[in-house]
Amino acid sequence: MKIRSASHTDESAIASLWQTCSLVVSYNDPVFDFRFALGKSGSDILVAEDNDIIGSVMVGHDGHRGWLYYVAVAPSHRNKGVGRALVKAAEEWLTMRGVPKAHLMLREHNWDAAAFYARLGYEPMPRINMQKWLKP
Repeated sequence: MKIRSASHTDESAIASLWQTCSLVVSYNDPVFDFRFALGKSGSDILVAEDNDIIGSVMVGHDGHRGWLYYVAVAPSHRNKGVGRALVKAAEEWLTMRGVPKAHLMLREHNWDAAAFYARLGYEPMPRINMQKWLKP
């Protein structure tokens, strides 16, 4: 397995992976998110390959906090260390940029993912996340 930065040619495969892994909801456009994050100084998309793309993680930072999004592993490759390797690669990406902390958000019903992240040392934060949709 190899982990690398995504390229524009990976867009379709990664958007499909995110759909397959049920990471996309009605208000997320995976193609927009892919294009918005790809290869910028504050963000990137890392992919795991084993002949084909088998996993991904979107990683970014605001200069203070790092964020992991769209951590996805193809169902046929789960429980083989792919997710763990992707999270580690994202953490290294953040560390190389001097970002001291990684955050992620889970939907409240995603207990399997919460257990996975807990095994990697992540813990719940006593915070309230708030949002406001900005319309262009």
